Amino acid sequence: MLIAGFPAGSFQTNCYAVAPAAGEECVVVDPGQNAVGDLDDLLREHRLKPVAVLLTHGHLDHMWSVAPVCGARDIPAWIHPEDRELLSDPIKGMSLAFGQQLFGGLTFSEPDDVREMADGEVLSLAGMELTVDHVPGHTRGSVAFRLPGSGEIPEVMFSGDLLFAGSIGRTDLPGGDYPTILRSLAAKCLPLSDETVVLPGHGPQTTIGHERATNPYLAEATPYAGPTRGL
Repeated sequence: MLIAGFPAGSFQTNCYAVAPAAGEECVVVDPGQNAVGDLDDLLREHRLKPVAVLLTHGHLDHMWSVAPVCGARDIPAWIHPEDRELLSDPIKGMSLAFGQQLFGGLTFSEPDDVREMADGEVLSLAGMELTVDHVPGHTRGSVAFRLPGSGEIPEVMFSGDLLFAGSIGRTDLPGGDYPTILRSLAAKCLPLSDETVVLPGHGPQTTIGHERATNPYLAEATPYAGPTRGL
């Protein structure tokens, strides 16, 4: 398995390319702000051919470059239906004042081919099978993607802005809800094995075992307030 990535743009959102091996087809996860150039370099380095873009949710820092990436290669974008409207109107996913300051007249549109996914669906793409976990709380349509482990290779979760190393996604933007994200964590993260590798939307990778032992948001006690990390 080949997983390569880089932090994109001013939001430092992790963009990943995932393939069975170098020189094969791949999927791209969360091409964020100004991701096109670095993604092109990464694809050339590993001789990868994208067949789809997968979006963990519709916030702008995760899907800024989805239309140019899909359009340049005539490939589809996958998103949960609860977040689909954010592809063409991302200001709905943030506060009005912040959105107006950020956009400065920019316009966004859906890729030509948008496909919707559901909780528990298995996407067969690029010779891989990725399980979709609907994990609302950061946004209504947030999802995580899981790749099964094999032998000594552990399971991998692309957690988006559900789970970070030491924290979780913010819940104070439109569509966010703190009790809901805690339910998503309990339902989709806590049952996973300690060895499961977590590749988050921001920051370094971690494991479920490490977060189970150290992350206060996975502990019994409820923090006094939600976190503020991530767009």
